[in-house]
Amino acid sequence: MKKLKDKKLILASNSPRRQELLKGLELEFEIKVNPVDETIPPDIPAEYVAAYLSRLKSESYPEELKENEILITSDTVVIEKGHVLGKPNSEQQAFDMIKSLSGATHTVMTAVTIKDRNKRITLEDETKVTFRFLEEEEIWHYIREYKPFDKAGAYGIQEWIGFIGVASIEGSYFNVMGFPLHLVYEQLKKW
Repeated sequence: MKKLKDKKLILASNSPRRQELLKGLELEFEIKVNPVDETIPPDIPAEYVAAYLSRLKSESYPEELKENEILITSDTVVIEKGHVLGKPNSEQQAFDMIKSLSGATHTVMTAVTIKDRNKRITLEDETKVTFRFLEEEEIWHYIREYKPFDKAGAYGIQEWIGFIGVASIEGSYFNVMGFPLHLVYEQLKKW
């Protein structure tokens, strides 16, 4: 990653998980977040939503990037039976989301857009996650103790519900956390 020593990385994300994961690549970066209206057009298929939102965040970045700056934006969605599960607005909505994932397999899609003044690329990753059957008391415990209102699909795999509930995953664990590090690393090496 010596090639990046003269570059300034900007992570446009408030997600503590993405920040922690990018730090794990031993890269220095700064955080600059621009609020974006994340309304999803109704005609976009679920599997394209993460890429759409990641590019939207990149395009709406308010500042002109300088020659040495690289902007990174990202979005993660949970897809269950062809429908996107966003971030829950209430305890009941969180309960309903997790209950719908119980005893079933769902898809987590994360897209990362990397751009500088001259080019932009969007990377996508998909992971299948299978939950065992969860008891209602387990779901309520998780919601009340961990308050997963900032998480797509109302859960964080790296938290208690992931420890006790995830039976298997097919694909990248870090993708489920919201940042497919292996893809980001490979792309930044080429930058």
